[in-house]
Amino acid sequence: MKIADHKNIAYTKAGKFEETRFEKIHNVIFNSSNEASLLVAQEIASLIREKEYQNQPCVLGLATGSSPIKVYEELVRLHKEEGLSFANVISFNLDEYYAMDKSNIQSYFYFMHEHLFSHIDILPENVNIPDGKISSENLYQYCIDYEMKIKSVGGLDLQLLGIGRTGHIGFNEPGSHYNSGTRSITLDHITRVDAAPAFLGIDNVPRKAITMGIGTVLSAKRIILLGWGVNKAEILKKTIEGEITAEVPATYLQQHDNTTFIIDEGASSELTRVKTPWLVTTCVWSEPLKLKAVVWLSELLGTPILKLTDKNYNNNGMSGLLTEEGTAYHLNIKMFNKLQHTITGWPGGKPSADDSNRPERADIPRKKVIIFSPHPDDDVISMGGTFDRLVEQGHDVHIAYQTSGNIAVSDEEALKFAEITQSLCPGCHETQSIINFLKIKTDNDIDSDEVRQLKGLIRRSESLAATRYLGLNDKNVHFLDLPFYETGTIKKNNLSKEDTDIMCRLIETIKPHQIYAAGDLADPHGTHKVCLDALFIALEDLKHNDYMNDCWVWLYRGAWHEWESYQIEMAVPMSPDQVLKKRHAIFYHQSQKDGVMFQGGDSREFWVRAEDRNRLTAKKYNDLGLADYAAIEAFKRYHFK
Repeated sequence: MKIADHKNIAYTKAGKFEETRFEKIHNVIFNSSNEASLLVAQEIASLIREKEYQNQPCVLGLATGSSPIKVYEELVRLHKEEGLSFANVISFNLDEYYAMDKSNIQSYFYFMHEHLFSHIDILPENVNIPDGKISSENLYQYCIDYEMKIKSVGGLDLQLLGIGRTGHIGFNEPGSHYNSGTRSITLDHITRVDAAPAFLGIDNVPRKAITMGIGTVLSAKRIILLGWGVNKAEILKKTIEGEITAEVPATYLQQHDNTTFIIDEGASSELTRVKTPWLVTTCVWSEPLKLKAVVWLSELLGTPILKLTDKNYNNNGMSGLLTEEGTAYHLNIKMFNKLQHTITGWPGGKPSADDSNRPERADIPRKKVIIFSPHPDDDVISMGGTFDRLVEQGHDVHIAYQTSGNIAVSDEEALKFAEITQSLCPGCHETQSIINFLKIKTDNDIDSDEVRQLKGLIRRSESLAATRYLGLNDKNVHFLDLPFYETGTIKKNNLSKEDTDIMCRLIETIKPHQIYAAGDLADPHGTHKVCLDALFIALEDLKHNDYMNDCWVWLYRGAWHEWESYQIEMAVPMSPDQVLKKRHAIFYHQSQKDGVMFQGGDSREFWVRAEDRNRLTAKKYNDLGLADYAAIEAFKRYHFK
């Protein structure tokens, strides 16, 4: 079955459904990237089998990056467990960094063999990946030859794509021509920023690449583009709904008659039919949709909710909502109160108070609380003020650091600590071994066990300094060191039962009334997502226990994103003094403070980014007509039963 036949198809044979009238590329929205990836793999497998039956080669254009990883995992499973053969497959990869040696762990040659080719029966001579070490004098002819080889085998039967934040497909950056072929190209700064984590810093990211051209991609008989996470939402909206432009190369796909974009809920969040469905079709007005619409209208017009008028609603596609609710006056008060009731200075519930209009319960005065932190600083960066408030108000707070975070410690920082240790303990063999390793380490070297241990200890000591500053006893700090993370490289292992068992044991021991967890899913294959999946599996395993009936789960977001105002179910305001205290707690994570490797496209330090985010949330509340606070931390409740 092709993805285009899926029940969520956005088109009919006669044309577009009303709600997709802004969209110029067929797209299918899935609940999760995992679900979507399995179906994409099934379509590829069906094509391979069909071509095998016809005694023809199956020519696949393949992509790298995080987006297709689950597709490749499923193809490997189909090969090993269901006998899918790749003997008739000829593959052409989209791109490769230049200059880049095949043996480099950041090369796409390495990536493809690690995730796919080394696990299937494809013939080595049928694998084509641009050579990142071709000499500069031979590069032009090499690109022509690569193009001609694709044509010599009949062209691409199916091209798999991802999409970059610049709108690039392959490495066709903004400005790429519609008819462009395989060539060398200079990478956009944003593309290099996005690649920086894998290279442990932007300075290590190559500035050039070899890529198939737009024309090469468009010659494929079938194109599937994968888009996961809210980070891709804005560029996907431009690509799907915008005009064709060289500034967003992916928009050229609008001219291909057999293209499907496969996206998850996060990636679809900016599409008109998802973000503002009342602008395209008649809505069934659920309570969450009403709140979303009213908040959107207030923000659009820059008018507090209580000042919105009937005319404002009618002029912005919400006359049906007014018909259902009666008048703007009554609707405004109803939605204003919903937002007002999310605000609380008592995140653990206010004892002996009426909690009917509060986000948390008052009937358990002293709650047992677990704050799950994917990395050893997510707790204070994302919810340091709430953490402080919970401790201050007498709750039994536990912090659980799910991973060691050792890979985020630079070699320079580790060497500094090793040399200090060596000066205190001259002749220490293990410390000298660490120093020797770090001084000769190359880009392709994976940290030794001793180095990883030292880097993990650095993160632990910083975490303990921060939690002590916030008044938490060391016995309430738990370092889980989930095994999936401990690879020493950017690529992590899949989540295992060993990981989820560790989570279950801690929850069973504490029997919490509240769990806080990172719900930031900007990268669906990132550490935050894996840590959240581990929690969800643990909750599913434990939900039959009586103590789980009293357990509420609150999701926070990280330093890059915040919940939208209409999504927030608990808003914890902070005073200027608490903002300062949160800042100081973040400062204890010194190895992450200056020159951190995973800064992304935002040059602000983590503490600045966190403060700005909290201030912006408070400003949004104030602009909606609510009280004016210095800062707000926001949470959304997860219902696991």
